[in-house]
Parts: sequence; structure tokens; C-alpha cells
Amino acid sequence: MELLDPACPLHGPGIDPSSLVGSRLVEVLASWHTHGERPADGPVEVWLIDDHGGSTNIAGGTDWCLMVESSGPDDGFDMGDWGRIDVRPVRDETPFAAHLGEVVLDVRQEWEPATGRVALELDFRSGSVRCESWSGDLRVLAVDRPASPTTPMPMPMP
Repeated sequence: MELLDPACPLHGPGIDPSSLVGSRLVEVLASWHTHGERPADGPVEVWLIDDHGGSTNIAGGTDWCLMVESSGPDDGFDMGDWGRIDVRPVRDETPFAAHLGEVVLDVRQEWEPATGRVALELDFRSGSVRCESWSGDLRVLAVDRPASPTTPMPMPMP
């Protein structure tokens, strides 16, 4: 079976997301496009800060790829008539907020041959978060995972 290359032709491969496994999520920042006084429905990009001081940036590329890079948060900036980009810690605006303080248990990624990485899922003890690129926009979604039928169940005491 031939392995596909998850590298984006325009942005390169980014980091190997498996490097996130075992790290504790201690802070999440996100950038938001604000036009007038109304912020966009979702973040432009997110930064996952771990307990080792690492910062992983996740953003949607204009070529539909999902960029995953090791970089610190931006400061935000004014775009004049097009609004501004604000960077701030997330509270309940993304599903990552529910997993602050938890360890990344596993990661999965999806890619397309012409585009590269298009999705990344991170598993935590209490659930999963899926990041995907859709037409250059970042989507961050909570994922419900039913318990596996092979998960050991506690046996009743006699």
C-alpha cells in the first residue's frame, strides 16, 4: 500500500502532529476576524500551548490545506476598512476550552493527494476536537466518540 504524503504543496508538511501526544494543554489562544463590532463565527487560527512551553499553530490555508506549525501567537493587527484581527485566550469559543489541563492522548490526520493535510483530530480523556480546513477557513468542532465495544467494563462484585 502506498502512503500518501500529507505535505501541502504550497505550505509544506508543517510539524508531525504525533509530537503533541503526551503533552498537557495549558492554554489556548485564537485569532478572530472582527468587522465592525461583530466577530466572526469561528477563529481564523488557534495556538495550543503545552506544559513544555511549546506552541502549535493550527490554521486553514487558502488552498484548502490545514496548516499545523510550531509557532507562537501573533499580536493581531488592524486591516482598515476590512476590520481587524484580534488575538485572545479562548474561553468557551472553541471546543479546546473544555480540555484545558488535559493530556493529548492521540492524534489522527486526514489528507488529500492534491491538497495535503485537510483535517486533524486530537483526543483527550474527556473527548476529541477536530480541526479542518474548508475553503480556506478553519473549522474547530467537538467530536463525540462512543465508547468502544472492546472497552473493558467494570465487573460487578459478587
